[in-house]
Amino acid sequence: MIEPHGGELIDLLNRGQIIQDIGEAKDLFSIDLDAKQLSDLELLMNGAYSPLTGFMKKDLYTLVCNELKLTDGIFWPLPITLDLSEEQVKKINSGDRIALRDSEGVILAVMRVEDIWQPDLKSEAEFIYNTQNKGDERAKSFQKNTKKYYIGGEIQGIESPIHYDFPTLRLTPLEVRREFGRLGWLRVMAYQASNFIHRAHHEFMLRASLNEKTNLLIQGISNTQLLPDRGYFTRIRCYKAILPYFPQLKVLLTLLPYFQRNAGFREALLQAIISKNYGCTHFILNPEEIGSSPDNHDNISDIRKYEDEIGIKMIPLQELVYVRDLDQFEDRTTIPKNMEVEKISDANIMKRLKGGQALPKWLIFPKVQNELKKSYPSRNKQGFTVFFTGLSGSGKSTMAKVLRTRLLQLGNRPVTLLDGDIVRKNLSSELGFSRIHRDLNIKRIGFVASEITKNYGVAICAPIAPYDGVRKEIRELIETHGGFILVHVATPLEECEKRDRKGLYAKARAGVLKEFTGISDPYEVPDDADIIIDTSNVTPDEGVMEIMIHLEKQGYIGVETNEDE
Repeated sequence: MIEPHGGELIDLLNRGQIIQDIGEAKDLFSIDLDAKQLSDLELLMNGAYSPLTGFMKKDLYTLVCNELKLTDGIFWPLPITLDLSEEQVKKINSGDRIALRDSEGVILAVMRVEDIWQPDLKSEAEFIYNTQNKGDERAKSFQKNTKKYYIGGEIQGIESPIHYDFPTLRLTPLEVRREFGRLGWLRVMAYQASNFIHRAHHEFMLRASLNEKTNLLIQGISNTQLLPDRGYFTRIRCYKAILPYFPQLKVLLTLLPYFQRNAGFREALLQAIISKNYGCTHFILNPEEIGSSPDNHDNISDIRKYEDEIGIKMIPLQELVYVRDLDQFEDRTTIPKNMEVEKISDANIMKRLKGGQALPKWLIFPKVQNELKKSYPSRNKQGFTVFFTGLSGSGKSTMAKVLRTRLLQLGNRPVTLLDGDIVRKNLSSELGFSRIHRDLNIKRIGFVASEITKNYGVAICAPIAPYDGVRKEIRELIETHGGFILVHVATPLEECEKRDRKGLYAKARAGVLKEFTGISDPYEVPDDADIIIDTSNVTPDEGVMEIMIHLEKQGYIGVETNEDE
């Protein structure tokens, strides 16, 4: 079997002293790790980052950034560092032992701090993302989200991060190597999957494994999120569903707790080293994953020249397209021009899924399609939010109540009304009317609406919501789970004042009520409203009818269909 990178599979978990270590660690200064840090710690402890024994110190960090090598000359493409804030660093001295915890406070490891320094994040970003000072957005994001200081030192592991999802798939490098030994696998090709596996990918993996005489390891990237969303669970179930379409005893599926950096070809090299440490001899390079188009092989060439130093063979993923005339997948470059080909991008696939559209049979296997239907049903079974916005007295609450009644009459979804006044009384009673508090109130409404939408219900929201930025933020949040329809109730201010039964506008004009929308505080008219209704011209029933027609056109309500027909 192939040797680990550097010749030894590192195990930093000292399970024989767990009780003693935890007892000592309780009194140490603690760091609560974020998702990226948790991933790096787990891969350090289980040996996936072999031969590293901890987070890099400054001299090793500098060597990797400058020469892509560790101190003993072993190739290494990216720095593995632990970043801290200035406030945290003030409480640490070189030589200290600190406890590393997860977000729930569980002690996972003890680290002896051997180095503390402030890195040049701009230079590191240019190195990682290969920007040549071109202002890459990924580099800017790295600088923005990375804390100012690094600490380095060796790790003494106590316990691996706890994962409650798919525990039987979470094998360490040593466990995977043992499974390879049990199966008699010496040549194994790794495919690290962060998106759905299409039939074209499946076909390529089969062809490549036959050409190279290997078995297959699919490593589903789990991203180490403590509360992954529905799409994550769907993706892993889809990986399980595709296994029967491979020959028996040909493929093994595991989960890889890896946090993706979007660092192009350098990250692909790191991922190849990880797969090598899991016992793989071959690694499939996906051009889309490393930021290279299938027609541009510059990055692929950059990667493959390091094959000998890493000790694993790189297999570039070819773009296979479905040829309708042949009813099979072929390399695009070998197809005659007169033949019709089919291809759908990942972005288009997600757009279709979120829209409740079925995917073509040539793209997805039936068992995978069945899993997708569970999480991405047709639109008339998806949840959605109708979000009213407008001035006080514009008619939002009245139309929201009428709409709730109409939708309940249909009887196919639970419907929840989140009216502005009701929310203020029960969810945001401690908030005032400053811009910060108003935004916080809307964010709370948006969060509740997103949970309702996620669980296939209907949320009807009717706050004033005067600020455009937070409205767009709520739209983005909810559209990851279902539909979002923004209704601007554009009743003029003069009409709203005429309807004012409580005398609020009069008090605002007299200066008694401060920060009142439309008088002393601005209302930002939405530029992305799906529906605009002026209730000075239409009745609430007529306004709601317009909304119902829109929902029917979008497919959220209407005639039920049999998806299997």
